[in-house]
This record gives sequence, C-alpha cells and structure tokens, in this order.
Amino acid sequence: MKIAVVGAAGMVGSRVLTEAAGRGHDLVAIVRTRRPDVPGVRIAEAGPHRMAALFEGTDAVVAAARPAPGEEHTVPATTTALLDAAAAAGTRILVVGGAGPLRVPGGGLVLDDPRYVPPEYRAIAGASAAQLETCRAHPAADWVYLSPPAVLAPGSRTGAYRRGTTTLLTRPDGTSRVSAEDLAVAVVDELENAGQDRHFTVGY
Repeated sequence: MKIAVVGAAGMVGSRVLTEAAGRGHDLVAIVRTRRPDVPGVRIAEAGPHRMAALFEGTDAVVAAARPAPGEEHTVPATTTALLDAAAAAGTRILVVGGAGPLRVPGGGLVLDDPRYVPPEYRAIAGASAAQLETCRAHPAADWVYLSPPAVLAPGSRTGAYRRGTTTLLTRPDGTSRVSAEDLAVAVVDELENAGQDRHFTVGY
C-alpha cells in the first residue's frame, strides 16, 4: 500500500511512518521543515494547499499535522485543504484529530470536562471538535476521523489497544490514555482493514 503521511515529523506522524515501514508499505513523508529519520521513506516538502499532486497514486493519506500554539483557528481551513486534495486524488484520508469531540462516559463532551481538558488545552480541544465538523461537512472526501484518548504521549509499542466509537475509552480508575506508538498501530490497522465507523477512538 502506498501511504502519504502529512505531519510526518511530529509525534504521531513519525510513529505512523515507523509502524507502516515495518509492515512493508510504500511511504511518502510530507513535512514543512523537520525531516523524519525513517530509512526508505520518500520525503516531500509542501504546505496544505499544494497536496493534491503528492496524493496522486496513493492508496491512503494520514493527516497527523497539529497546529502551533496560538494557531488553533487555522485547523478548519487546513483540514478542508487536505480533504479537497484527497478527494481530487480519489484517495481515502485518515485524520488524526483530538479527544475533544468524544462523549464522556455518562454524558457530555470531553471538550467540556475539566477532568480531561484543563483550561490550557481547551483551545486545541475546541479545534479538534471544529475539525470533525469540517470533515462531516465536506461534500466529497472519503474520510475517517480518529480521536485519541485524553492522554497521548510517547511510550512503548505493545501492539494492544481497545477500539471504541464516539465515547472516550477509560480504565477503571477513570484515566484515558494510549502511547503514541500504539496509536500508530491503530492507524495502520485501520488503513489495512477499514472499520465501518467514520469516527472512532482507541485506548487501553
């Protein structure tokens, strides 16, 4: 499978590259400045408005870019540009978003629950909710949206995770987390064997 990864130098994108390369996929890493250090991966530099040509001939796109602090308002426009490019290329796009639009077990949105979204993260959580709505409103793209759990951080690759739909996955103590390595496993699993849900989440 030929996969283009947008935001390939970031925490999630770099791990998706490593996971997909380990499974033998043909990869294009799309970056702005920093270059991922994954052998055998083609590197391309492009902003979100010049993606269509890079997506041509790919079987799937992973959009794992994240805005810089203070730039959260740019997320809908950037996402629209990526969806437009994927639709023009006729390729499926998996958007790695945020936990904000998930439901909390028992009701309410993660975005509005300070247990999972402290004030300093509310802007990016709100951007992820807007991002999902942008996907839903797009008239042509074949998209799927992955919401990570409340805590996503570098860690170990166990290869194990639980999959859910639109409700935050929590453990008995109420915590919600997954390593970036295991999120990458879930991303590549979805690309290889697509589920039926357009919005899903994972967690331990």
